[in-house]
Amino acid sequence: MIDAHHPAVASGGHAHVFLGAAHERNERRTWLVISLTATMMVVEITAGYAYGSMALIADGWHMSTHAAAMLIAALAYLYARRHASNPRFTFGTGKLGDLGGFASAVVLALIALLIGWESVQRFRSPVPIDFQMAIGVAVIGLVVNLLSAWLLRDDHHHGHGQDHHHGHGHHRHGGDNNLRAAYLHVLADALTSVLAIGALLGGSLYGWLWLDPAMGIVGALVIARWSWGLIRDAGSVLVDYMPPAEDLPQEIRGAIENDVDRITDLHVWQLGPGHHGAIVSIVTAHPEAPSHYRAKLAHIHDLSHVTVEVEPAA
Repeated sequence: MIDAHHPAVASGGHAHVFLGAAHERNERRTWLVISLTATMMVVEITAGYAYGSMALIADGWHMSTHAAAMLIAALAYLYARRHASNPRFTFGTGKLGDLGGFASAVVLALIALLIGWESVQRFRSPVPIDFQMAIGVAVIGLVVNLLSAWLLRDDHHHGHGQDHHHGHGHHRHGGDNNLRAAYLHVLADALTSVLAIGALLGGSLYGWLWLDPAMGIVGALVIARWSWGLIRDAGSVLVDYMPPAEDLPQEIRGAIENDVDRITDLHVWQLGPGHHGAIVSIVTAHPEAPSHYRAKLAHIHDLSHVTVEVEPAA
């Protein structure tokens, strides 16, 4: 939680920097994975056309779109970091990652459509395949994808390095959707590589040429499902939707409400990975300063920005 002791806070004020704790680490690794992906993209596309493998060509071409989508993620990280203290962003730049994740998810959906279409076309017009060379390149692509996935793993899921369940089974939905988008693009690459290897082995051993485009269609369906999940989650953050499993509003009410104090209006939304904001309107027979009620919420680590309104009971 960012408070009045944060270095970005001006005297007498408070910060609006709501970036994830691993923001710069994720940014660096995203740029590194873009370099790896772009290099492997060129190799696979070239080899796919040279050896006649639709699975390999599909893997290479959708790698190119993944590289572009991950560029969206990298630029979102860069822009959010550089403008984190810009006062024109009223609640900081934490949501830029969700905007980047949403855009990447749309690209992922288009990739699924492209792979599906190309695979259907290959069903109608099969071409000869140099299986041995194509398998070798696909294996190299899989290794690169697995390395990239390892680099983009989210081992800072909780944002602050804290246990946000607080030992009470609470649910938190504050992950980095920008990192998740980049990870899913790499995972889609890895899936396509695995399917390509399986299709090429089947074609090589049993002459099942139909397996190559069939695997392309299977991959397209799985990638489309991942895309929908990311669109749903990133979109929810952008429109300030609180998932039913998110119990932060109930936790706020539990900390504030008693026989004297009653919350009459409550708004909770995500500001960035691991950061939430809240506006709390309280009616009480014994009004206290807003700082009194904010202190009651200090133990909720995900709550980074709180506005309290106190009204005396009639």
